Amino acid sequence: MSNLKTQKTQTNVEEFLNSVPNETKREDSLCILELMQEVTGEEPVMWGTSIIGFGSFHYKYASGREGNWFLTGFSPRKQSLSLYVMPGFKKYESLLANLGKYETGKSCIYINKLADIDKDILRELIRESTIHMKEQSRNDWFLL
Repeated sequence: MSNLKTQKTQTNVEEFLNSVPNETKREDSLCILELMQEVTGEEPVMWGTSIIGFGSFHYKYASGREGNWFLTGFSPRKQSLSLYVMPGFKKYESLLANLGKYETGKSCIYINKLADIDKDILRELIRESTIHMKEQSRNDWFLL
């Protein structure tokens, strides 16, 4: 198994979040922390220097490369808040249609501030994606 650049660390999550310079982003991050912890039932853990992850799963690519990653998480990036939804978005189109103002990447939702989105829809999106990832990881899941 090759080593990923981003690994779990022992960094204190709340200390990290309290060091976020932008007050709105810091307060939004603390709300997201509480929401994700409540929805997943998992403790937050720092992954690398700036990602907070909840839970974990083992993945294996068809090439044989494998590793561990978090079920869901977020990062208070300088430009936006990055919310990680591991299964991607195809099966969540109806939820995303009502989420609010956001952009997406491969497995990320980018928001400027929490006030731009519906927190109840975010809660449901995190709940459904986490359930999906837990089910897939029980089946010795292959990503590619």
